[in-house]
Amino acid sequence: MSKATFDPRKFNKSSNAPFSEVMEANFNRRAVLKGGVGGMAALGMLSTFGLSACSSSDSPSVGADQSSVSLGFESIPGSLTDAVTVAAGYTASVLAPWGTPLNNTANAWRDDGTNTAEDQANSVGMHHDGMHFFPLNDEETDGLLCINHEYIDQNALHPAGATRDAITGMRTDVEEVRKEINAHGVSVIRIRLTGDTWSVVDNDSYNRRFTGATEMRISGPVTQDPSVLVTPYSQAGDRVRGTLNNCGNGYTPWGTYLTCEENWPGYFVNTGTRSTADERLGVDDDDTRYGWDDVKGDGSEVADEFTRFDATPSGSGPTTDYRNEPNGHGYIVEIDPYDNTSMAVKRTALGRIRHEGCVFGKLTVGQPVVFYTGHDGRFEYMYKFVSTALWDAADASPSDRLATGAKYMDEGTLYVMRFNDDNTGEWIPLVLSTALSDNYIADNSLTAGSTLGDMFSSLGELILNTPGAADAVGATPMDRPEWCAVDPITGSVYLTLTNNTRRDATTGTNPANPRLDNKYGHILRWDESAEPTAFEWDIFVFGAPSSGVDAASYNNSGLTEMNQFASPDGLLFDNRGIMWIQTDNGADEVENYTNDQMLAVIPSKL
Repeated sequence: MSKATFDPRKFNKSSNAPFSEVMEANFNRRAVLKGGVGGMAALGMLSTFGLSACSSSDSPSVGADQSSVSLGFESIPGSLTDAVTVAAGYTASVLAPWGTPLNNTANAWRDDGTNTAEDQANSVGMHHDGMHFFPLNDEETDGLLCINHEYIDQNALHPAGATRDAITGMRTDVEEVRKEINAHGVSVIRIRLTGDTWSVVDNDSYNRRFTGATEMRISGPVTQDPSVLVTPYSQAGDRVRGTLNNCGNGYTPWGTYLTCEENWPGYFVNTGTRSTADERLGVDDDDTRYGWDDVKGDGSEVADEFTRFDATPSGSGPTTDYRNEPNGHGYIVEIDPYDNTSMAVKRTALGRIRHEGCVFGKLTVGQPVVFYTGHDGRFEYMYKFVSTALWDAADASPSDRLATGAKYMDEGTLYVMRFNDDNTGEWIPLVLSTALSDNYIADNSLTAGSTLGDMFSSLGELILNTPGAADAVGATPMDRPEWCAVDPITGSVYLTLTNNTRRDATTGTNPANPRLDNKYGHILRWDESAEPTAFEWDIFVFGAPSSGVDAASYNNSGLTEMNQFASPDGLLFDNRGIMWIQTDNGADEVENYTNDQMLAVIPSKL
């Protein structure tokens, strides 16, 4: 659930779909939260486990189009207490905080920042985000918790914050930088329920870390031309190092974990000539987010571990510098938590963007597997991937999970979303034969009838600049598309649009993002048609304060004090049809009333 760390509008320079007059017409035409919002309950936060008390029935009625579940708690008021507040009958406790040792290699964590980089490599990473539980028994009282680690706090990691040269301001302590790299990535932790308490299983063989330096495989269309992945470290172009800024997540029907690389471009710098793709995605031309490249060339550096963050072309080719290093980042990464010897795999067919979440659609035997993923940035796009392989129920329990991942995630078609103002929409295939939009052709003085094949020489090259391809075909710029969730009862798909305070009279609005200065965000939903390129959509709920100056203009969903919210972010359905909404509160009008929230609603009953 990241805050925006930079202004993505400087990267998306397209003029796609500026419907500046659509807002009032769409409000009048669209049904918002059909049936009212009385079914949405607000919580300060709930623990990840122990939610069964929400319902008198743990599963929906077979064949029903409405969940049989009911919410078994009352909404609680907002809270500004520096603690987790939960509904009556629930408890919250700390399970696996940053620094929890995963094996006997790590020393116990200390509050003074004196643990080593090696300690951090063998302990739970920093700033948890997306996570998923993989059971080890039928009772689901023992299992593996995969946790993303999005970013770091240097003042907490080190005794006195990051050490810098007093004159240049550059980083000087390589041990600190290694520790920061190791605080990123993903933790796989075995946890067990004993009585009413969950706890980490110490020194378990399943416990492991994937850090910002862990070697990983890469697969899919980008690997068809390995030369774009060649570095001095990987001269065959088949290995990359690390996963960074892991925010949203997902999982697969065959039992693997999906971690999403979000604001990764800021970790790299190119002070020379950036590729069109890296410029569009936001690789910096001046500095890196944490200054890891400052210590490149240090005598203790191993295998260019710091040099690789400087992507400036400086040698005779990619075997002599790290110009291609950013090409190994920006993907959905698949991890098999059950196999502690397996290597994570970056699945490039799902696009190279700043991914926020990845969820599969409703499964049907004999039909493709569909994944949805958003590009978390103002004026960025929503994507889906449709596998070439058709779903085989036997693949729910495969002998080789990552081979099954290759089957369904390495070959298929990537689409980008375009919304129409009549509540219909199109999924535009990002393939070389797709025609460019008329506006793009005119803006770039291209020949009428031009296609993506006139911009890119291969599908792999297109994937490297996924948002550039989406610009060219007329996708709809969104208000920070983040997490998706699929209703297990109806199959409807829901998407959080966190916020966008950069919409103004110049940028305009569009049908799916109809509010100027959208600081509160909203949630979309859609239903797919029988054709993979069409859907119907509406706006499920608008975030807003319940009262105050802005309420008259923005509270289009009739929210009250007990369910007002801003900046919807994390989104998840459980198997009973309850949708859980996490907020990343980013508006003073709601932030002054409450901390971040967890909201619960049963859409199929509305």
